[in-house]
Amino acid sequence: MLRGVVLTVFSIILFSSCVSMREYESLQSQYSQAMKGWNLSKQELQELREENAELVRQGQAMTVAMSDMTAARRECEATVASINRSYAALQLRYDTTVENYMQQLTGKSRDLSKVNKLLEQRTRELNEKEKAFQAREQKLLSQQRDLETRQRELEQNTHTTAQALQAKEKELEELRSAVTKALVGFADKGLQVEVKNGRVYVSMEDNLLFAPGSWTVSSKGTEAIKRLAKELEVHTDLNIIVEGHTDNDTYRGSAAVKDNWDLSVMRATAIVKMLLKEGPAINPARVEAAGHGEYAPKKPNTSAANKAANRRTEIILTPHLEDIMQMVVPQR
Repeated sequence: MLRGVVLTVFSIILFSSCVSMREYESLQSQYSQAMKGWNLSKQELQELREENAELVRQGQAMTVAMSDMTAARRECEATVASINRSYAALQLRYDTTVENYMQQLTGKSRDLSKVNKLLEQRTRELNEKEKAFQAREQKLLSQQRDLETRQRELEQNTHTTAQALQAKEKELEELRSAVTKALVGFADKGLQVEVKNGRVYVSMEDNLLFAPGSWTVSSKGTEAIKRLAKELEVHTDLNIIVEGHTDNDTYRGSAAVKDNWDLSVMRATAIVKMLLKEGPAINPARVEAAGHGEYAPKKPNTSAANKAANRRTEIILTPHLEDIMQMVVPQR
């Protein structure tokens, strides 16, 4: 259509006036250029139509996508609203929980402070007890060392004491034997020599030493005491105890002596005086007189024989044991 218009216009121009060939060729060239431009425009128009159709299709697809996106947006907005509501609820619960926790934490902090103070107090007490325990332990260790030292000393002293006691026992037996030998001949006259409880007992019945109710030593008794005194002078370290004993018969005699107790003391004193007279080397400081009366019988006073045995004078010879006692209980 455009081409016909151009030709019509061109023909009118050509035939309405006289134009030169040059002008015609120029016009012909312009026509050709115009036709080329027209064809290009036609092609561009077709391309534009195709592009427009494609854009229309894309627009429709975009409209559908926009609709889907709008629906998705609404759904997302609803979801976001729901999430916001849940978040608000969670935030409220969180705030409440935090507040409760802070209150509990404050209470726990106060409790913890009390516990820490109590723990510090217990720690101080424990440290003090530990120090006291260590001091006591050191004291016990020192005491243990002292005990071990004393035990060793005691073992040594025990050994030494045992040896000393054995020597004293031997000495006692030798003393008993010597006294028995010195008083040989008096055994059948109511004299008995024995070792008992670490001592030598020289027991003389009443009929050997005294007349009934008397405290004067008889001639037979005087001879026995003389022999004993000579033997005791040899043993200068002996402690000598003279004990008088009677039976339970009521004393009837001198007014100077009122009862059996007085009589036993008088007889013991008489023997002591005779021992010191006949044995001047005997140390009087080691001699002792005692009267027991009827209160230390050897046998029950139920017969004449038993009463005769109870009427006696005992001379008790005790070795000097101070050195042995020092071994048993060492001086510190």
